[in-house]
Amino acid sequence: MPKVRFGKFSFELPKSRPARVGLGVGLVLGGGLFGFLPVLGYWMVPVGLVVLATDSPPIRRFNRRTAVKVVGWWRGRRAKAKPKSGATVNSVPPSSGER
Repeated sequence: MPKVRFGKFSFELPKSRPARVGLGVGLVLGGGLFGFLPVLGYWMVPVGLVVLATDSPPIRRFNRRTAVKVVGWWRGRRAKAKPKSGATVNSVPPSSGER
């Protein structure tokens, strides 16, 4: 039976392929059309793509490439935000003429 994992949670998908494809397409279209609503939101699009990826290799590759790009972008952003170790911020060395 196919399963989808999100972190430490796993969900079982329907056994039949047409039901999984229908569920995935419904989530993608529903999230795209009704994304502005509070409960039916844009969160449905990536969940639908993950469900579709169980049966479709092109969508699986798309999901993997997107995940790699997002993680790389996130790590680069966090690395730029951290100050370098050993460096002090706004420190001015004392000049030799002051006493």
